[in-house]
Amino acid sequence: MRNTCAATLRNALSASIASGTLHDDLKVLSAAELAFLAYDWEIWARDDQLPPCSFVAPGDSPSPSRPPGAEGSMFAPFDSAPRSRPEGAERLGEGESPGASKKRIWLILGGRGSGKTRAGAEWVRRIACGEGTRDEPARIALVGKTINDVRNVMIEGVSGLLAIHPDQERPQFEPSKRRLTWPTGAVAELFSADEADALRGPQFSAAWCDEIAKWRKAERAWDMLQFGLRLGQNPQAVVTTTPRTLVFLKKLMADEATVTTHLATADNALNLAPAFIAEMTRRYADSDIGRQELLGEVIEENAQALWKRAWIAAARVDRAPELVRVVVALDPPVTATAASDACGIVVAGLGADGRAYVLDDRTIQGRDVQTWARAALAAYDDFAADRMVAEVNQGGDLVIAVLQQFRENLPVVKVRATRGKYIRAEPVAALYAEGRVAHAGRFPQLEDQMCAFGADGLAGGRSPDRVDALVWALTELMLSGGGRPSIRML
Repeated sequence: MRNTCAATLRNALSASIASGTLHDDLKVLSAAELAFLAYDWEIWARDDQLPPCSFVAPGDSPSPSRPPGAEGSMFAPFDSAPRSRPEGAERLGEGESPGASKKRIWLILGGRGSGKTRAGAEWVRRIACGEGTRDEPARIALVGKTINDVRNVMIEGVSGLLAIHPDQERPQFEPSKRRLTWPTGAVAELFSADEADALRGPQFSAAWCDEIAKWRKAERAWDMLQFGLRLGQNPQAVVTTTPRTLVFLKKLMADEATVTTHLATADNALNLAPAFIAEMTRRYADSDIGRQELLGEVIEENAQALWKRAWIAAARVDRAPELVRVVVALDPPVTATAASDACGIVVAGLGADGRAYVLDDRTIQGRDVQTWARAALAAYDDFAADRMVAEVNQGGDLVIAVLQQFRENLPVVKVRATRGKYIRAEPVAALYAEGRVAHAGRFPQLEDQMCAFGADGLAGGRSPDRVDALVWALTELMLSGGGRPSIRML
């Protein structure tokens, strides 16, 4: 969270830039004030790089937004400003609610170059330099996969601890002792996660763990660290990592003591080479590896799921070839509230080569009957479809009546589920395994649901509305013997 003074000063600087007076405004500042501005993290940080409200320890006082000894100037209006956060500035982490209990772990899942290392280093700086916030100087653990990782990235890196401190605050680094010492008396010790037993014995009031997803025996090293986090009123840990689909990482995310933040590479574009952003977008936009390495997402895959990501990726194409049939499949919800199941809308076509191609996922959530009917018809028109396929288990002929209310004589194939979802989906999944279905583009939400769809007929505990629509579309095209001749308008 950002304190009131930092937020006000940030707004003042933004207004100065917008009005074109920044150069003149900065000229009236002293050297000390300019240096202060350069190193005040709360002014420059993005909101997602600051600790969520439930993670800030009681008694923590953010760095003052006025340098010691500054007289008058643009800082004068902030002398008597309260140090509390401004109204509405409280930022909630993933899964948080107002008034949530204080957390012990801040998990930052970030893409490459997203600013997660800087966020971790600045949190350590705040702990180490926070005069008046503790009875004793902080004792901090810095843990990376290897000692070289800790030194090269967390300490001596571009966003490391030595780079982010002004001269008067910068800690002394003693590599031979694996130790950093701040002028405040705070001490940080370096540890390798590959040598977890080294964490037996020492005790800490705070810890920063970097790239935990690449630790060889992550859970063991994490457990050893937890036994040592026993100093102070509220010992806490920050974890910064690009995620991987690991059981331990998902366990850490689910821990009630954890608050999670996601950082995307593109959000830090101002600090990255434009060519890098362009190339990463070109190569990896919407791909599974891109979502993991650039968006900081954990890509879920159920080992018992009917579909495998490898099948989808292997058959993916940029665009579909000539198509002989196109259908829009509709799986309507029972109700129309924000908490209702989504209305699955999937467009698929049969190619002249005999393969099926998924063309689009137009699924919408929590909308009324008229809205999803219009969305389905828009998909029908956009792809010049031959017919609509609609499940009528829930609404019966009402579904057809709603569609034909907007479009008379609309060709609609009514389908009724007489078997369980999993049984209906099995032959469609087999088509993917045989390479007979290709996705023309990337459909992340649909593919996530497919790869989470298990034997219970659910995807992540919820109704698989996108998968249901997909199954109906591909069943109509490939499995129903519905290869009826038709004329398509080109």
